[in-house]
Amino acid sequence: QVQLVESGGGLVQPGGSLRLSCAASGSGFSILAMGWYRQGPGKQRELVATSTSGGSTNYADSVKGRFTVSRDNAKNTVYLHMNSLKPEDTAVYYCNAVVWRSTLGIRSSYWGQGTQVTVSS
Repeated sequence: QVQLVESGGGLVQPGGSLRLSCAASGSGFSILAMGWYRQGPGKQRELVATSTSGGSTNYADSVKGRFTVSRDNAKNTVYLHMNSLKPEDTAVYYCNAVVWRSTLGIRSSYWGQGTQVTVSS
C-alpha cells in the first residue's frame, strides 16, 4: 500500500503564492509519475500538473506560466509552486501518484486526501 500526505494549502490573496507538498510512503513500489489535480466548487476534478520519473511535465493551459511542478525523487515528494494566484484557482487540490507495485507486478494509482486552496481578498 502507498500513502500520500499533502500539505501547504491555505488562504491567499489574489496575486499571491503558495507551495503544496505531497510525500509518498510505503514499501514495494517505485514511482512512475506524480502530480496534482484540483476540484473547484461545482466542478469536476481536473488535471493541474504532472511530472513523470523520466522528467516530462504536463500542465493545464490555465496554469501554464504561473504554476511549476517539481520532484524530490530521493524523498518521493512532489511540489506544486503556485504563483500569481487567481480567485478561479480556488479548489481542493489532490495529489496523485502512479506507481509500479513490484511485489504484485501491477501499476496502481493513489490519491491524497486533498488540501484546500482559497484565493480571496
